[in-house]
Amino acid sequence: MVQINLPENSKIQKGKYYKDKTGSKNLRKVNVYRWDPSTDEKPRIDTYEIDMDNCPSKVLDILNKIKNEIDPSLAYRRSCAHGVCGSCAMNMDGKNGLACTKSHAEIKGDINIYPLPHLKVLKDLIGDLSTLYKQYESVQPWLKTSKKPEKENLQSREDRSKLDGLYECIMCACCSTSCPSYWWNGDKYLGPAVLLQAYRWIIDSRDEDRKERLKKVADELKLYRCHTIMNCTNACPKGLNPAKAIAEIKKMLATSNI
Repeated sequence: MVQINLPENSKIQKGKYYKDKTGSKNLRKVNVYRWDPSTDEKPRIDTYEIDMDNCPSKVLDILNKIKNEIDPSLAYRRSCAHGVCGSCAMNMDGKNGLACTKSHAEIKGDINIYPLPHLKVLKDLIGDLSTLYKQYESVQPWLKTSKKPEKENLQSREDRSKLDGLYECIMCACCSTSCPSYWWNGDKYLGPAVLLQAYRWIIDSRDEDRKERLKKVADELKLYRCHTIMNCTNACPKGLNPAKAIAEIKKMLATSNI
């Protein structure tokens, strides 16, 4: 996955250091970004010594151990813990991903954990996704059809297969927050996550609003801020290809009379 350049620790003040109290000889240092914008405190990095002999295999397990046994003030999102909900998306070792699927054994040296880059921080590792959700709502991610629901709206296996690699998106924002175009134009550019979802409905054979859906994204800022950097595809924890979906939308617009 692509490496994201985050602020050096020297630019963020050093915070508290929590020494291990178990006497374990198998310790790892975990550096966690801490900031509460509702206070006058500045962002800091707190360091925790973690007993790895009593910690399961994922980064989320480390955060749970910190919160449950060391520092209950730590704030982060988590829910399913199985890579399905996307709640625990964050930046680990300079790479965006899901804390519940990221093995801490893959990280060499100290473990550095930050919130997703270029989002407004609500607290600690929690980024503000309200803009992303509004953009998602703007593409109207639901089936539009004039048919009366008297029977099942059937779809051929061939048409159904076109949705593979699209419907699996969990809107974790790992891709959008790895995209430089989204960093600088996030208020106007829809970003890879939302455009992937838009394409999912554009090519659904059961949907009757394809032309209008294409019109909605046919905008210099909404769509064409994508410069095919490919960070999004490299960052997706589900192995999806948002860049390809965006390219397909551009191709459809280029060959249509919209």
